Amino acid sequence: MSGNRILLLLCLLVLMNYGASAQNEKVKVACIGNSVTYGAGLKSPETASYPTILQNLLGTSYEVRNFGFSGATLLKKGHKPYYKTDVFNKAMSFKADVAIVHLGLNDTDPRNWPEYRSDFEADYSWLLDTLKKQNPKVKLYVCRLTPIFSEHPRFKSGTRDWYWQIQELIPAIAKANQAQLIDLNTPLHNRPDLFADNLHPDQEGAAIIAKTVFQNLTGDFGGLKLPMVFSDHMVMQRNQPIPVYGTANANEQVEVTFNRKKISTTAGKDGGWKVMLPAMPHGGPYELSVQTKSKNILLKDILLGDVWLSSGQSNMAFPLKKSATGKAEAQVSSNPLLRFMLFNPTAETNNETWDEATLDKINKLEFFSGSWQPYSATTAAEFSAVAYYFGKKIAAAEKVPVGLIQVAVGGSTIESWIDRLTLAHDPLLVDVMTKWRKSDFIQEWARGRADVNLKNATKVKQRHPYEPAYNYESGIDKLVDFPIKGVIWYQGESNAQNPELYAHSFEVLVNSWREKWGYQFPFYYVQLSGIDRPSWPYFRDVQRKLEKTVPNSYMAVSSDLGDSLDVHPTRKKEVGERLALQALNHTYKRSVVSNGPVAVDARKVGNRVVVDFAPGTILSTKDKAKLIGFEVITEKGNRLMVPGIIVKNKVQLVIPAAQKVKTVCYSWQPFSKANLVNEAALPASTFSMLIQ
Repeated sequence: MSGNRILLLLCLLVLMNYGASAQNEKVKVACIGNSVTYGAGLKSPETASYPTILQNLLGTSYEVRNFGFSGATLLKKGHKPYYKTDVFNKAMSFKADVAIVHLGLNDTDPRNWPEYRSDFEADYSWLLDTLKKQNPKVKLYVCRLTPIFSEHPRFKSGTRDWYWQIQELIPAIAKANQAQLIDLNTPLHNRPDLFADNLHPDQEGAAIIAKTVFQNLTGDFGGLKLPMVFSDHMVMQRNQPIPVYGTANANEQVEVTFNRKKISTTAGKDGGWKVMLPAMPHGGPYELSVQTKSKNILLKDILLGDVWLSSGQSNMAFPLKKSATGKAEAQVSSNPLLRFMLFNPTAETNNETWDEATLDKINKLEFFSGSWQPYSATTAAEFSAVAYYFGKKIAAAEKVPVGLIQVAVGGSTIESWIDRLTLAHDPLLVDVMTKWRKSDFIQEWARGRADVNLKNATKVKQRHPYEPAYNYESGIDKLVDFPIKGVIWYQGESNAQNPELYAHSFEVLVNSWREKWGYQFPFYYVQLSGIDRPSWPYFRDVQRKLEKTVPNSYMAVSSDLGDSLDVHPTRKKEVGERLALQALNHTYKRSVVSNGPVAVDARKVGNRVVVDFAPGTILSTKDKAKLIGFEVITEKGNRLMVPGIIVKNKVQLVIPAAQKVKTVCYSWQPFSKANLVNEAALPASTFSMLIQ
């Protein structure tokens, strides 16, 4: 054999051995962090921590090591710097091919952030540079922090604010150091049930972290998916740019086709993708095609029109079939302009104890399910009566498709509909979240009902739809990227014990929803009806005043439709149509009367009090009966029912001799029979007014 042939064979053997060695060499993954990475709080961190679960997900071609150290700070001058630990030295010696860094939680300690915040970016960059020195080819991942929840002992004293200051820095740190960003906050920020001590996730939480890291490392997000709000028969908002969005595998090409418009995009490294179709007028039906190389989703029978979100508690959830006019309405077999999307709850919040499967689904925010449905007598019968009559009147007047989305939960508190971040940063409402099942912030009835539903719960932080933030997280959050025309709202019965707090919470809710959607949509709401509950007149008066404090919000009066013994009056047609009148007036700019008589001032003239109403109002009484419902309050606080007469757009009240009065009230009885209306037969609101 010639020397050249021998040399060639030797070279081949070397290459073959190198190839075999390369194939057997594992990708080394270093999980660097604090106690969350280590697995503090878990019964067996060595088997249940996120790095261990990540190893199982990645398989045998990877070697994952846990370099978490409890209490560690990223800051070098912090009270327990990570770089001074033996774990740090071991992490550097590992010479990782992939490094996942999750540090910063302990830097929110008052010993750290107030003193050394200016060092955070430089110290983080130093850590990443040190990893690069050990292996210049290392692939770096920087993590947005897992959540710290509001019941953490340092939350209000600084941790809340410092935490978010750190969160804002992390994306910039990743970019400056050519590292990829992994968001560990979003998958967990709405799962307080997984954090018994408000800081450390349990085993399920560790599994969510591992899955999130796995998805970012591999780009495998489960392929093409659309949110639940996208389905056959859907209505999309006309005259606004139309977003179509979802998830796919990282860097996957996504092509969207709708109404002869085609747009392509690429899913991000986090799997998210979104395209914006141009604004289009009402019309349809159309098809929406969303496809990748491996999957095609085709949605049919789509209309462009106006989408209205209907939300609140049981009087909004009250179905058409149970309303006073429901049987007659069920005879309407067709209405091609109406479409419904009902968010069906997993369980009703009635006086029953939920089983373990239900409790688990509720914890996982799997409380609602549903899809768009075309009009039928069956779908209409199960849908909100108030929303149905609202949508029917709008569609008839505007001659456009109307899509109604119902997300309502019987007995729910207003705080359950506000997002967690907003609640946590509100100086008053942050305390609503603390041990809510024992808190006077929450109505006693609501707490009692939750106790019944959760009797079988074993988790310390079992979730419930009356819990602050829950209905936002399980329902509304799924809609905020989906354009709507506006909101109709019927809620308050479970907050009537504290009208002043409700006034604050209502304004917070409206402002936060508008901020989430990104525009100032109209917000139409129902004033509570009449019932024999003493706080309700005060509550109705607070609701009346909200029109003045919350821009582009308008109220429909329902106190004349109440039931003295039943919190669920059945006359829902009038309520829905009164809301529609407000929308036709203020959103659609139709020349219609949408308010009942509105009092503007009260003054004493001789032995009478004259109440002036808005100019142009033609006052009357229901069924032309004798005017009732007015009373005055004397200087000594006594309440006197007084007779009144209508004179054009004024009401004159006769004051008993020798009585000194300071306030006039109308419809102030909990169950009111007050009968003042205007030319459109719309009732006046409950009100209280000082006499000038």
